[in-house]
Amino acid sequence: MTTTTMPKSIGLTFPHLVRSEWIKLRSIRSTVWCYAILVVVTIGMAVLLGAAVDNGDSVPQDIVNGTAVSINTTGVSLTALVVGVLGVLIITGEYGTGQVRSTFTADPGRTGVVLAKATVLALATFVVSVVSTWIGVLVSTGLQAADGAHAQIGDPSVFMPILGSSVYVTLLALLAYGIGLLVRSSAGGIAITLGILLVLPVILSVVASLLQAQWLVDVSKFLPDQAGSQLFAYPYEGADASQDGLTLNGWAGFGVLAAEVVAVGALALTVAKRRDV
Repeated sequence: MTTTTMPKSIGLTFPHLVRSEWIKLRSIRSTVWCYAILVVVTIGMAVLLGAAVDNGDSVPQDIVNGTAVSINTTGVSLTALVVGVLGVLIITGEYGTGQVRSTFTADPGRTGVVLAKATVLALATFVVSVVSTWIGVLVSTGLQAADGAHAQIGDPSVFMPILGSSVYVTLLALLAYGIGLLVRSSAGGIAITLGILLVLPVILSVVASLLQAQWLVDVSKFLPDQAGSQLFAYPYEGADASQDGLTLNGWAGFGVLAAEVVAVGALALTVAKRRDV
C-alpha cells in the first residue's frame, strides 16, 4: 500500500508578490493609457509654457527661478487627477473581474499583496513622473535660456520643488489606491478621489468666504491637494510674511499628505483583512 504525499505549499515572499503585481500592472490597458497621458501632459505643458512665457528684461533671479518651477509643475494639477484614477482602478479592477479572489488566495494574510501592489504603483508612478518631468525641464529651460532667462536648476529652491511634484503625484496615487481598496468600486472610488481633490476644496473656500471664517481657510490647507501643493511651491522671498493664518512649508505639506495616505491605507488594509473578499 502506497501513501500519497501532498506537496508542501510554497509561501510567496514579498519580492515574488512584487514581481507578480508588476506583471499585472503593466498588463492592464488603463495603466498604459494613464501613464501615457501623464507623460504627454507633463512634457507638453512644460514645452508649451517654456516657449510662451516671456520673463522680460532685467528680471531678478528669484523671479526667473520661480518661473522655471511654475513652468515645469503647472501640469501637476492635471496629472494628479490621472494618477488618482489609476490608483483606484488597479485595485477595483480586480474586484470587478473577481481576480481578487485568486490574489488573496495566493496571500491569505492579504497584507503582503496589498503592500506589494502599493509598492509597484508608487515606484512606477514616481519613475514615470520623474523622467517626464525632467525631460520637460531640459526642453523648457533651453527655450527660456534662448530668451535670456537662465534658471538655476541646481539650486535646492528650484530642484526640490520640481522633484516634489513627482513625490506629490506618487502620494496621490497611493491615497487613491487606499480609497479604492476601501470602497471596492471603480465608480465610487473615482468619485470620492475626485471629490476630495476638486469639489471639497471649492466647498470649503466658498463657505469660508461667506462666513469670513479664517479657521475654515486653515482647515482647507490640510486637504490633500492644498498640503501636497506645498511640495512643488517655489519659496519666494518674503512670501510667508504676506500670508494670513496658518502656513505650511514643503516638509510640513509632505508630512500632512503622507500621514493622510498612511491613515487611509491602514484603514483600508484593516477592512480588507476582515471581510470575505
